[in-house]
Amino acid sequence: MNTESAAERVRASMVDDMAARLTAVSGVRAVALGGSRARSTHRPDSDWDLGVYYRGTLDLVALTALASQAQGSPVEVAGPGGWGPWVDGGAWLRIDGTAVDWILRDLDRVESVWSDCREGRFEVGVQPGHPLGFWSPCYPGEVALGRVLADPYGELTELQQQTRDYPELLRRALCDAAWEADFSVTAARKSAVSGDTLHVALCLSRAFGILAQALHAHHRTWCLNEKGALAAAALLPETPADFAERVGGALRGLDSAAVETAASVARDVRAVLGWERGSAGDRARSRIPA
Repeated sequence: MNTESAAERVRASMVDDMAARLTAVSGVRAVALGGSRARSTHRPDSDWDLGVYYRGTLDLVALTALASQAQGSPVEVAGPGGWGPWVDGGAWLRIDGTAVDWILRDLDRVESVWSDCREGRFEVGVQPGHPLGFWSPCYPGEVALGRVLADPYGELTELQQQTRDYPELLRRALCDAAWEADFSVTAARKSAVSGDTLHVALCLSRAFGILAQALHAHHRTWCLNEKGALAAAALLPETPADFAERVGGALRGLDSAAVETAASVARDVRAVLGWERGSAGDRARSRIPA
């Protein structure tokens, strides 16, 4: 028997049991496994990320008791809003050397965001831990890519079936939003001349993050956050040649040459997105200052 595989099965069983116990807490509606483990791209030391979906008021006392019992020592559970406006709250547990993260998700809000996404609406909010902002399509994307572990009311499973079809209106909106990448590159160009590397770094990082989102949307693929987005975008069909390498070089350089590299990357991505004269993307580019 493979020892590592046996250990993984033990951990998976532990997580399944935890998910069932979580849904017994008042307010919790469902639990899903997320992150690399849900997508089977994990390493042996990868965390176990559990999305804890709730409605209304959560019993934080019961959640804290369950977390402390599972870890065998006191655990602080952050309630809704404790970690910011988009990542509601949660807890970081360590159980027999295994990192298990609870991430709270307001199911009412997730469903509202999903409704917006189907109409081609999204927003990018300020959120600790997300330097390029929290892109609201992350909510339905997590549901689509997650693995439902416990869903006694069937709500999350039903929502997951819906989110498996990437909305065409959202695809168009995210692709059209790529105009901001050019805007950011233009801003960086002015700062590179004066040697303002912080501003250049921030502008180029935002530009590349937006382009990664647009490339994912173009292929109707959910992009959840900045982590791994560059490498994932580089693997998508039709992504410009040496995309990741050019982005990395620009972020290391942060000078005028780096800005021109970024401009060429943005131009090549626009070609992939199929922006043409008279398109929404072309109208968006008219906002970019000369």
